[in-house]
Amino acid sequence: MSGTDLSTPPSQGAFSAREWGVLLVLCGAIFLEGIDVAMLNVALPSIRADLGLSTGSLHWVMSAYVLGYGGFMLVGGRAADLFGRRRMFVLWLLVFLLFSGLGGLATEERTLIAARFVSGVAAAFMTPAGLSIITTGFAEGPRRTKALLFYSGTAAGGFSIGLVAGGLLTTIGWRWVFFAPVLLSAVVLVAALALVPRQAPPDRTGQRLDLAGALTVTAAVVLLVLGVERAAHTGLAGTAGTLAAGLALLAVFVAVERRTAAPLVRLGLLRSAPLVRASLVGLLFAGGFFGFQFVLVLYLQELRGWSTLRTSLAMVVAGIDAILSPVLTPRLVRRFGNARVILAGLLLAALAYALFLPLGADWTYLVMLPGLILVGLAFALAYGPLTIVATEGVREEEQGLAGGLLYTAFQFGAALGLSAVTAVNVAATASPAPADLLDGYRAALAVPFSAALLAAVLAAFGLRRRKGASRSKLRTSAPPRDASLKA
Repeated sequence: MSGTDLSTPPSQGAFSAREWGVLLVLCGAIFLEGIDVAMLNVALPSIRADLGLSTGSLHWVMSAYVLGYGGFMLVGGRAADLFGRRRMFVLWLLVFLLFSGLGGLATEERTLIAARFVSGVAAAFMTPAGLSIITTGFAEGPRRTKALLFYSGTAAGGFSIGLVAGGLLTTIGWRWVFFAPVLLSAVVLVAALALVPRQAPPDRTGQRLDLAGALTVTAAVVLLVLGVERAAHTGLAGTAGTLAAGLALLAVFVAVERRTAAPLVRLGLLRSAPLVRASLVGLLFAGGFFGFQFVLVLYLQELRGWSTLRTSLAMVVAGIDAILSPVLTPRLVRRFGNARVILAGLLLAALAYALFLPLGADWTYLVMLPGLILVGLAFALAYGPLTIVATEGVREEEQGLAGGLLYTAFQFGAALGLSAVTAVNVAATASPAPADLLDGYRAALAVPFSAALLAAVLAAFGLRRRKGASRSKLRTSAPPRDASLKA
């Protein structure tokens, strides 16, 4: 195999023991990333109470990670392509381990926020490196599809299990929300050193890390994510200024990339319709998913008075995608193709969110259960196939970058979705009275519903174009009707 040579000839059969070992290591890392974020979400109230954080400081505990993750993802993806995927994966996994531990030892907000930012940067380098080890180590086709769907199911499982684990660990002490990932990181690190094969140094002839491009795109993405994150907490002028500065730096980045001989992002890669479409759909899908989860948690804890652990247990049913992604989704992809499966997932997401639009003040769990199951099913159908579409047909030396683009879209979408539902919720809530709180939640739930519908439209447009291209190819390859009749 190319890239990370797993010493197994490409086939459509079962994975070898070596391949399973590598895949489980990479799944362990993406599981770690998911469980880390989910556990912290449910631990925030305890952290605020213990450290005496203000609401603004508490917001930065989450936002710092998002800024580091989203801002450095493109650089992380390109670094994996240039400096070696295994090397980047192992190095930044170690950094993630160290700064997770620092977060658990923090006694003041500055240390905690700094630790979360560096942890986000580490994830931004580690995640595309791990993804590109899969996309270069497993031959494109059924084997890669199987590996990616197993990988995406593990990521989803990490988030779902993290909700419950975070609730349990927080009852012991919130610092264990940071120490538990340290222990898991250590296990994954040892396994990575033993199982992920070493690579020959990449051929960097004529290539170098585009520092000007890296600085401008990182600053641009950080400012854009920051503008979105702060939209619900600052005035219109401040938000507009931050976003305008981010867009201006993005324009500078494009100008730099046009002039440099070794660009960070080859602009021709952005002409890949599947990659761009998968990234846009992923942005909307992630925005809807995280926005929905945020509103539901507020509804259950603020209006219904549910505990953190009860809320986590209620939402864990959405983790059905961890089982379905590696079991059901591959069969559906083989039969119907990625595009149709993605579209079905997005339509199910829209249906799930629609079921919550008439949210009641005293809904039982059984009333909410169908929608939560549909959310998990939607994630199982859309997330993995989006990863496959985004990396199909991409040159091996750009697989890390393609993964970085897709995961940047996911992170930016999550930030956009959270800010949008927060802004709508605040605007629609007239007072802390239960009836007004419910009005705010109902209005905010229109955001994930709209995002899922728009994502479905984009996905359907891609499916239509694909059909058109197939018909065009058949027409150009078939002999003229007259000629066939004469024959």
